[in-house]
Amino acid sequence: MLNLQKVKAEEEGILHNIMQFYIYEFSKYIPTIKLETNGDFKSFNLERYWVKDNFHAYFIKLKGEMIGFVLVESATESSPNTIQEFFIMAKHSGNGYGKKIAKELFSLFPGDWVITQIENNEKAHAFWHGLINEVCNGKFTECFEGGKYIQRFNTEVINSSTLIK
Repeated sequence: MLNLQKVKAEEEGILHNIMQFYIYEFSKYIPTIKLETNGDFKSFNLERYWVKDNFHAYFIKLKGEMIGFVLVESATESSPNTIQEFFIMAKHSGNGYGKKIAKELFSLFPGDWVITQIENNEKAHAFWHGLINEVCNGKFTECFEGGKYIQRFNTEVINSSTLIK
C-alpha cells in the first residue's frame, strides 16, 4: 500500500538522511551543489515544517518501506498551495507512485496550486506538465520565467474521479 506519513519533528534526522539522495540527484541540474567537508550535502533548514501550520513534511511509503518524501506549503489568504520538494527513489520511479501521491496531495489541499520545475530538469517538467494536464483536463496555465517552468491550476474544479485513478 502506498501512503503519505506526516513527518514528526523528532524524525527530522531521518528526513535529512533521505534528502541526501534527493540533493545528489538534483546536483546534476545545479552545478553549484557540492559536498560539505564532512561528506554530506548541506542540510535544508526544515524548522518551518515543525512550527508553521501551513508547512507539511511527509514521508512517502510503500508497504512500510520509505521510498521518498514531499514538502508542501499549503495555501494562505495571499499564496497558493505549492510543492516545495518532491522525491521518489530511482528504483521506484516510473511505477505511477509519484502520480498517486501528487493526486492525494491535490485532494488534501484543494484550491489554487503553483508548481515549478527548473529548466534543466526535463523529466520533472514532463511529469508535472502531463499530470496537471491530465487531472485538470487541460485547464491550467504554464509559463517559463526566471529559468523555471510554472504551472498554475485550481483543484476545486477537478472531477474527483481523475484524482482517484
